[in-house]
Amino acid sequence: MSEKKKVSLAEAMKQKLAQQTSQAVERQGQGLVKKTQPLKNQLSKKPNNQRKRTGV
Repeated sequence: MSEKKKVSLAEAMKQKLAQQTSQAVERQGQGLVKKTQPLKNQLSKKPNNQRKRTGV
């Protein structure tokens, strides 16, 4: 059996970050990265005119 040697938390985080960045580069090459779009429902909201209607 092969023994797993203990890895410090900092080293584990560095490895995980390197793995994520390499995956992001691969996805970017495939064109699967989505671009963020502004929320449309908040930009097209109508103002609440209840106070104007009720005369308060």
